[in-house]
Amino acid sequence: MSVPEFKVLYEKHVQSVAAGDTKAALADMVQANIPAVFDGVQVPRGRVLSYEVVDARAEGDLRIGEAVYVTADEGTIGLRSTWELHDGVWKAAGLANFAVTGVSGDE
Repeated sequence: MSVPEFKVLYEKHVQSVAAGDTKAALADMVQANIPAVFDGVQVPRGRVLSYEVVDARAEGDLRIGEAVYVTADEGTIGLRSTWELHDGVWKAAGLANFAVTGVSGDE
């Protein structure tokens, strides 16, 4: 998958997360990795006030997406997802947080 194609897929996933559509967001993930993929990772669990895709890139055979979510209750969350090709379909296989600075709503 090209990076522009991945960015379209990733933006759709981020929109699902921001909208609170857990079913759609989880459908984008490697099912065998749930729930372990969430261990120690902060993800938006409440109302998302705003969000931004800040990066979508290829790293070898993987695709990496990074988004920043500003939430009503949890502040600002930087969330990186690593995507892998599984049975011909790209799925999120790993999650990690990253530091976010200078974002409105993080004061």
